[in-house]
Amino acid sequence: MSSLQDWLSRLEQLHPSEIELGLERVASVADALGIQKPAPTVITVAGTNGKGSCVATMEALLCKGGHSVGAYSSPHLLRFNERVRIGGEEVADKDLVLAFEAIEVARGETSLTYFEYTTLAALWLFQRAGVEFALLEVGLGGRLDAVNLVDADLAIITSVAIDHEDWLGSDREIIGREKAGVLRAGAPFVCADSNPTQSVLSAAEKLSSSSYFIGQDFSLNLGEDKKELYRFGELELAIPPISLPRPSIAAGITALALLNVLPQGGVESALAEIALPGRCQQVQWQGRNLLLDVGHNPAAAEHLAKWLADHPVDSETHALVAAMADKDLVGLFAPLRDVVDAWHPAELPGNSRAASGEALIGGLAEAGVEATNIDSRCPSVADGVQQLLPTIGPQDRLLVFGSFFTVAEVLQQMRDEGNGELRG
Repeated sequence: MSSLQDWLSRLEQLHPSEIELGLERVASVADALGIQKPAPTVITVAGTNGKGSCVATMEALLCKGGHSVGAYSSPHLLRFNERVRIGGEEVADKDLVLAFEAIEVARGETSLTYFEYTTLAALWLFQRAGVEFALLEVGLGGRLDAVNLVDADLAIITSVAIDHEDWLGSDREIIGREKAGVLRAGAPFVCADSNPTQSVLSAAEKLSSSSYFIGQDFSLNLGEDKKELYRFGELELAIPPISLPRPSIAAGITALALLNVLPQGGVESALAEIALPGRCQQVQWQGRNLLLDVGHNPAAAEHLAKWLADHPVDSETHALVAAMADKDLVGLFAPLRDVVDAWHPAELPGNSRAASGEALIGGLAEAGVEATNIDSRCPSVADGVQQLLPTIGPQDRLLVFGSFFTVAEVLQQMRDEGNGELRG
C-alpha cells in the first residue's frame, strides 16, 4: 500500500493546473463516492482572512460541548494531516490513504486538482465517521470552490478583502459576490466583516437568509475592566486574550448560538485553550522572542500592525519576511512601516512562486521604508533566522511573516531542534 507521502506527491502531478475553479468534475466524483452530506449539520466558512480562526473557534466549542465534529481547513503548515480533523484530532495517515484510494477508484477518467482531491477525502472521512457537525473552510473564493459542492446549513463570511487577484479580481464587490456563493436559500448567514459589500447584502436578501452582521446583530466592545466583551442578544461573554482575530471568534460563537449548540459552561476556558499556529503566535527560541504570522495580504498586514502596536516591546522589532511574487508587496509592507524597526527580506529557495530578494526590497522601498532600515536579503528564511537570533537582544522581537511557507520553515526548524517554547 502506498504511504500518505506517496499519495501527496502523486496528487501534485495528477492535474495540469494547481487551481481550476468549478464544481462539475468534483461533484461527479462525489456522487460516485456516495457523498451526499458529510454531516447532519454543515457550516461553511468563506472569507479573505480569518477563516481558519473561525473554524478553530467552532471546533473547540463543539468539542467542549461533547459533540462529534469534523473540521477541514487549509493550507497546512507542517503536516498534511492538519487539514482534516475529527474530534479535534488530526486524521491518521492510514485513514487518509483509504480515502485517497476510494477517490482514485471513483474518479475514473475525471481529473482532479490537489485541493479537490483533498476536499473529497475530508468529506468522505467525515461521512464515514458519522460526525454530527462538519466545519468546512473554503479554499479560494466560494461559489466555485470544491467545498461548495455541499449545501451549508449555516454560512459564514469572515471578511472580504483583496487577495488572489488573478482568480478573484481586485474589486471587493466582485470578490464579495464570489464568497456569497456559499449562502443557501433560507439558511442562516453570519458576517464578521464590519463593512460588508453590497454584493454580499444583496445575495443574503435574495436568498431570504436570516442574516447576522457584526456591529449590528452581535458585537465586540471593551468593558470597564478593559476586557473584550462579546454580545449577541442576551448572551454576553468575555473574550480571553488570545491572538486570533476577534471578529472571526465572534462569528463562530454567533453561529453556534444560532444553532443552540454552545456549551452550557466553559466557553471562555475553551476559547483560551485554542492554539492555531502562525496567527500572531508568540514563541521563545534560543532565548529570543519570535512572533510568527502567516499574513500575506494588505488586510492581514493591517491586523498584524494593530497587534504589534497593542503589544509593544521595550526594544526593537525586526521583521524577517518572505512572500509570494503574486502578492501586493507594497500593500503588505506599508501598514507595518511604523511598527517595524528593521527589515530582513528573505528568499524561499525551491519555491517557484516566491518573490525574489530584489522584488521584496523594491516593495519595501515603494512602501516608504527607509533604505537604512532594510538589511541585505537573506538567502533563505532558515538562514535568516540563524543569522538574526545571535544578533538581536533578549528584549527585541523577531517577526517572521509573509506566507504560510515562511512560517512553516521556521516551525520546522524549531521542531527539528526541539527547543522552542510557546509564550501564549
